[in-house]
Amino acid sequence: MIETEIIGKKYEQACDCPITAAVNVIGGKWKPIIIWILMTGSRRFGELHKSIPGIALKVLSRHLKELEADGVITRKAYPEVPPRVEYTLTEKGRALNGIMDLLVGWSREYVMEAR
Repeated sequence: MIETEIIGKKYEQACDCPITAAVNVIGGKWKPIIIWILMTGSRRFGELHKSIPGIALKVLSRHLKELEADGVITRKAYPEVPPRVEYTLTEKGRALNGIMDLLVGWSREYVMEAR
């Protein structure tokens, strides 16, 4: 078995790495975008869908369920007709604000400017 030492701690497999654990929760094509949009406040499902061109309804629904299961967002359903559902970041989700800001800065400096 290959072992790697990272900052004094040994990880025998990639699944033992804290980066892998974080990416499993917030990684992928759409989850960071959903989180970024929710940083500004609660959104309804339709608002999220309109804000993310190219995402399929089924994919958005699945990612929202996964983010909710991982404690990053909350889903609040209002007892109205027609039904109204809002998604909001939890404290755990809001804790990603600094990371998202760092990604934005890195992207602007090294990705978007490089085009």
